[in-house]
Amino acid sequence: MTVHELAAALQDIPALRDLCRSIATAEAVLNPGDYRYYSFDAHWSETDSAFSMRNGSGDEFDVIFSPPGAYIRGFDHESPMSPYADDAVWPGVLDSVPDVFRAQVEEPAFMDHGMPCVTFCLWRETGDTRWHTGRIDFPSGYSDPDGSRWMSDLLVDPTPEAFQSFAEDYYECPVDLDAVRHVYAGRPLTPEIVARLNPAASFTAVSKEAEQTGYPI
Repeated sequence: MTVHELAAALQDIPALRDLCRSIATAEAVLNPGDYRYYSFDAHWSETDSAFSMRNGSGDEFDVIFSPPGAYIRGFDHESPMSPYADDAVWPGVLDSVPDVFRAQVEEPAFMDHGMPCVTFCLWRETGDTRWHTGRIDFPSGYSDPDGSRWMSDLLVDPTPEAFQSFAEDYYECPVDLDAVRHVYAGRPLTPEIVARLNPAASFTAVSKEAEQTGYPI
């Protein structure tokens, strides 16, 4: 899989935003107040919201939802397409990004000493019918040259079962599937659902986390 296949597999912007918010909220219940794999900031800027992944090993991706649409950038630090290999972004990755997403391309948080940290990128303008990527000649001999396959598992499989599998593996604990289904359906977070996902979690603390994502309580 490359970013081209990812573009064909993603849902539209509203559905993706709901999915991202649900992923981040469910994980916030499992791990409130601590470092998390996924997060969602409904107030990333005055106009934008952001879904982020940080695995603590230097790999990351972000989905920025803004009035012009949605912009996705990912960085796999072990990818042969890493800009650190040649001190340059791989040809085609950013070359075709529309000007309406220029602020995201040049976002300081996504750069290192002026160089974008990116191995794959997608975008979709509001009202568009599909996701777009650059025209890229990928290095041969790699099944996942840009890192888009392994980073996007929960985005291309938008099921509660996929989140349950991720969370049970990452946190090494059982995860209540029906409670995850409740969150994935976007139904309001309740003390009962929080307790089923994490009996040790404080509903007050989790509610504050959920407010940050814009998830209903």
